[in-house]
Order: sequence, then structure tokens, then C-alpha cells
Amino acid sequence: MEGAPVNGLYFLLKGTAKVFRTGINGREQIVRFAKEGEIIGHRGFGTEEYYPIGAIALEESALCYISKELLQETLRKEPQLAYDFMLFYANELNRSEAKVKSLSQMTVRERVIDSLLYINRKFGQQGGYLQLSLSRKEYADYAGTTEEQVIRTLSALKKEKLIVAKAKRIGIPNIDALKQEISEHNFYLDS
Repeated sequence: MEGAPVNGLYFLLKGTAKVFRTGINGREQIVRFAKEGEIIGHRGFGTEEYYPIGAIALEESALCYISKELLQETLRKEPQLAYDFMLFYANELNRSEAKVKSLSQMTVRERVIDSLLYINRKFGQQGGYLQLSLSRKEYADYAGTTEEQVIRTLSALKKEKLIVAKAKRIGIPNIDALKQEISEHNFYLDS
């Protein structure tokens, strides 16, 4: 929970979650999505006293809790784990910096496309649709825009046949064509 005292971190054993930060006027900014095998709560680990982010399960999920004390003790005793955590945090920093770049340099259309490509990379497609079904508001909260702009952009992308949409479900029939729309930014992260 955002603002709660830091007491450990969580591994997502099953399910998916959105990780968010509350911004101006209580508006939610989705920082990332987490899936099975990923960590939640690591941004509060270290010197932070309170979690700077919150997370909400998007489906039934199972978590494994690791207390702050146990993790600190283990990291002191296991240099390989400490090294792996250092690499993990460096990668997280790179992703955060890339996200800031995308929000500051991409148009709304490009940010929405980038969000669709991110969801596709992270969760894939099944039956012609992205496996993670999000509301238009959740796309807006991730892309750093408004729900209305997302609706307009998705409608335009559908008319251009770059996406297919059915209710909340969105499919990307030609990933390369969608990537071409933002190719000048060279902004493709693995997940």
C-alpha cells in the first residue's frame, strides 16, 4: 500500500498486478504491470521508510512475502544474491529512465502505441487479443494521458487497421506495423 511502512517485499507467485503511484489531485499513474515471477514492493526497500508506490491485483493472485529483516540478512550472507539484486535495480533504473523519456518526448498517439507494445511484450496475445485486458482508463494511467485521448487514439488505430478491438479486448494483428509507428524513438524494452 502506498504510504504504508516498508516491512518487506513480495514475489508474485500467481496472477498479475498493476503498480501505481498517486499523483496530483489523486490521479493514479501506473508505473508498471507485474506478472508471475516478478517482485512488488522493491522500490521501498533500502533506506525508504514508506512505500512510494502501491499495487493492486488485476486477477486472483498469490504472493510470497519476504520480510525486510530476512532479506537484509540474506543479502549480507549471500554475495551472489546481493550482486543479482544490484543488477536487478540497475535494470529497473534504466526502465524508469526510459519511461520518463517516453512520457516527455512521445506524442499521445506514440505513448498509447508504446503502451500496447509493452503489454504485448510482457503478456503476449492469445486468440488474437492481448492476454492482459485493461480498461481505457488503465491505458491512460499507464501512458500518462486522459481516457478520452486513449479512446480517440484507439479508434484511429482501429480505423487504420493497426489494432482490432472488441469491448475491453485489444489485438495487434501486425506487431511490426505498430512498431514502425514509434520506430524513431528506438524504445523497445524486453518487458
